[in-house]
Amino acid sequence: MNETAFLEALLRIPSLSGDEAAAAEFLVAQMRSFGWESFVDPAGNAVAQLGDHGPQLVLLGHIDTVAGEVPVRIADGLLYGRGAVDAKGPFATFIWAARRVQEAGRLHCRLVLVGATEEEAASSKGAHFARDRYAPDLCVIGEPGGWDRITLGYKGRLQVHYRHTQPSAHSAGELQAAPQQMVAFWQAVESYCAAYNQGRSKLFEQLIPSLRQVASGGDGMQDWAAATIGLRLPERIDPADLAATLRDLAGSAEVQFSGACPAFRSPRATPLANAFVRAIRNHGGNPTFLHKTGTADMNVVGPAWRCPIVAYGPGDSRLDHTPDEHIAIAEYLRAIDVLADVIAMH
Repeated sequence: MNETAFLEALLRIPSLSGDEAAAAEFLVAQMRSFGWESFVDPAGNAVAQLGDHGPQLVLLGHIDTVAGEVPVRIADGLLYGRGAVDAKGPFATFIWAARRVQEAGRLHCRLVLVGATEEEAASSKGAHFARDRYAPDLCVIGEPGGWDRITLGYKGRLQVHYRHTQPSAHSAGELQAAPQQMVAFWQAVESYCAAYNQGRSKLFEQLIPSLRQVASGGDGMQDWAAATIGLRLPERIDPADLAATLRDLAGSAEVQFSGACPAFRSPRATPLANAFVRAIRNHGGNPTFLHKTGTADMNVVGPAWRCPIVAYGPGDSRLDHTPDEHIAIAEYLRAIDVLADVIAMH
């Protein structure tokens, strides 16, 4: 298969978070066909290793996707499918860039490719396993940003699971209904975030809340209301401290937390970032740096590895998780060219 046929085949394999086994086996088989040492590790990651000298460069992408079937097809130079952008496209870029460097005899480092599991589930199971297994000199995270853009940082994350239960009461009574109590909590969270954001104009510096799920009900004896709230955290906010504040705001309601992860930002002036700048310029691009308002596996491995790290990959991140998810084939191929040059520089 060529680069495009490979990505198309990968997109046709469903790989929801927690159910990535078929995609991992496909990737391992393909990477073994290149003569690479390749295997599925205990976390379900698809792993390949090549090169026997030089610095270790880990290419860490994720192969799981969110739900929703986007019919796989090619039209007008665009390849459609769930994961085309987030993030099978970037991981396919890793594989073909490594293959190109090896075939050209330009591989001067020890490469480890990791197609990680459960990034979309907020557990980052695959990245946590890789974090404790490797200690690389350099790392590239596979996430979409565009072939001529380099991502240096991601915001942190905290998910809040709220549930309030109370005795049933007549709607004409004085007791606020359970859904009203939940709305009041949401409004308190919004107000807290708005106060924090005063004077902070950049999105990367702001505390951003989102109401993800809402439900309510009752059995005639008790009424309940529940909500899931997502928060994107700037660098100065510690998830544990924020959780304590939210417990206070929730009053007597039950609150639980998941997906806690602090923000992470990599320095701009590193040999790895500079290599991407040179490679992008060599291919006619005008490189720019990004700081994303989402969260990625960079947040997991970056603080532990403390090595030069960036995120890179083709695709428009505004198409993440959408019913129109697609990647421009020309951009995908150009990103392979850029990454191949970066690998060869190390």
